[in-house]
Amino acid sequence: MSNDSSMRGVNKHNLPSKNCLTCLRPFTWRKKWERDWDNVKYCSERCRRTAIGKK
Repeated sequence: MSNDSSMRGVNKHNLPSKNCLTCLRPFTWRKKWERDWDNVKYCSERCRRTAIGKK
């Protein structure tokens, strides 16, 4: 998303989603990821730690 304020007033069902690289489950956009959504790869800290441990 190029415009950070574009998520304001968006219905929760219409938020963008991705699949987690570790557990492969879909997860949706969160306010805390607003500035860095393009770089978010994992649905949780646990999945991120698991992926780093596999390297």
